[in-house]
Amino acid sequence: MKYIVGFSRVIVGVLFIISGYIKLNDPVGFSFKLEEYFSESVLNLPFLVPFALRISLLVVILEVILGVMLLLGFLRKITLWSLLGMIIFFTFLTFYSAYFNKVTDCGCFGDAIKLTPWESFTKDVILLILILILIKGKNYIVPFLRTYTNKVIMAIAILACVGYAYYVLNHLPAIDFRPYKIGANIQDGMTVPEGAPKAIFEYAWKFNVNGEEQIIVTNGDYPQVKGEFIGVDTKEIQEGYEPPIHDFTVEQNGEDFALTILQEPKLVMLVAYDLRKTNNLAFQEVKTVTDEAIANGYKVIGMSASGEDQTSKLVKDNALGFEFYYTDETTLKTIVRSNPGILVLEKGTIKQKVHFNDLDELTFE
Repeated sequence: MKYIVGFSRVIVGVLFIISGYIKLNDPVGFSFKLEEYFSESVLNLPFLVPFALRISLLVVILEVILGVMLLLGFLRKITLWSLLGMIIFFTFLTFYSAYFNKVTDCGCFGDAIKLTPWESFTKDVILLILILILIKGKNYIVPFLRTYTNKVIMAIAILACVGYAYYVLNHLPAIDFRPYKIGANIQDGMTVPEGAPKAIFEYAWKFNVNGEEQIIVTNGDYPQVKGEFIGVDTKEIQEGYEPPIHDFTVEQNGEDFALTILQEPKLVMLVAYDLRKTNNLAFQEVKTVTDEAIANGYKVIGMSASGEDQTSKLVKDNALGFEFYYTDETTLKTIVRSNPGILVLEKGTIKQKVHFNDLDELTFE
């Protein structure tokens, strides 16, 4: 039992630290995932949506701290019961996602490791079992260090988490796991490689044959049946390859200009996914840097999911020298965790990407 508890202690502690750190690197992204869970179509808890970022920060910091506490053997009882409560909560969420197919990516490891809902649920069930083993064998969980040393380490861990969270909230994630990271080419990310697996569907065709319902299953071909066609049920039995970027558009007046825009050798893209939530004070500096970019021969565009009335007012109020295009809000949130944020591209390749607090770091050559 001693060795089983020791093994479980290391696995649970390390996984909680890794999972928490990955989400702590991008708490804004995790808050978007919580907003999805809180929406009316999922858990129907819309009153929690305004608090999603605060809840995100609390959960991810607690996740890291509990992992550290477990490895240290610090405050054993509080640690174990807190871990149990957290894993029960996570297991419920992942089961709900998997069973009802509501949230297709739980965000357990952020954008670093993508898990299907059932994979996430299985992972949480395994962790739940390991935590129950730890509770059963709690007497084998002993501190490695003196109490004073443990307190110092815990204080450092808490300060490090809070400091790291403050940094990424006021700038951008220190490590970018998304397909829009610096150095990535957007058009390449939209391309399906030759020979990539294609989706396979199963079709259950229903016919009325001599007064009886007959079902014929094929992989797409319409069956040759002498009877009256009733309907068909379609089921995907094998997923096809999905490129990492599959929802990028640059729309205006119902037309998508993405391919043309991505050929621009010198392009500055301002992203403001929701102008109702944007930092309006930042747009005076946005005007300064975009005017500089235009003077240096760059094409500058705005990207938003807000309506034309809102973007036109923003352009007029701040005397901006560029026009806005439109795309899906989720896409814009994925591109940059800042509202607004700015990207500099060269023929679709992202050269620079900054938070609105770091606009002075942009260079235009």
